Amino acid sequence: MKTAALDDLIAHLSRLPSIGERTATRLAFYLLRAKPQFREGLSRAIERLQDIVLCSQCRTVTEQNPCAICSSHVRQQKHLCIVEKASDIYSVERLGSYRGKYFVLHGLLNPMEGIGAEDLGLQRLMERFQNDRPEEIILALNPTVEGDVTSSYLLRLLSPLQIPISRLAAGLPIGSELEFADQITLGKAFEGRTRLR
Repeated sequence: MKTAALDDLIAHLSRLPSIGERTATRLAFYLLRAKPQFREGLSRAIERLQDIVLCSQCRTVTEQNPCAICSSHVRQQKHLCIVEKASDIYSVERLGSYRGKYFVLHGLLNPMEGIGAEDLGLQRLMERFQNDRPEEIILALNPTVEGDVTSSYLLRLLSPLQIPISRLAAGLPIGSELEFADQITLGKAFEGRTRLR
């Protein structure tokens, strides 16, 4: 019943996170029935991903370099929030209460997966402190084993800078991820962050 075009689409969709073959098949048939304008819009949106680059300052995804947050004169220099992935910035920004800047690691330390400190852009982070020295560093990493290991490593790395370092408060369930946290829970975690140094 399926065609080569549908099989190809299902194969690509099933490679997305949390999408199995059954969900990919449902999505493919939904797209097949969707209005041509929707499919064309989706196709254009996917094509526009080619315009996205990493910000040279914070390493988030952006179409302009530096990104809107780094180039903003309204954002506070005194807070720097370190997150695992760019999607975590979206979660924090939805709160509407954090007005500082960010740095994206694009991963967490995980020797089993071959992810070491050199893969997290920490050299760029240290270079950043030469120009912009924050008054506080906030570690907003997921409360997982990898998040804890990475937080401990960053604490040791950044301690000589004599900058206060805090971590989001408990309230985020162990093993969860920031992008899935509701705004109230994430807001409380920010308010009750604990000083690490």
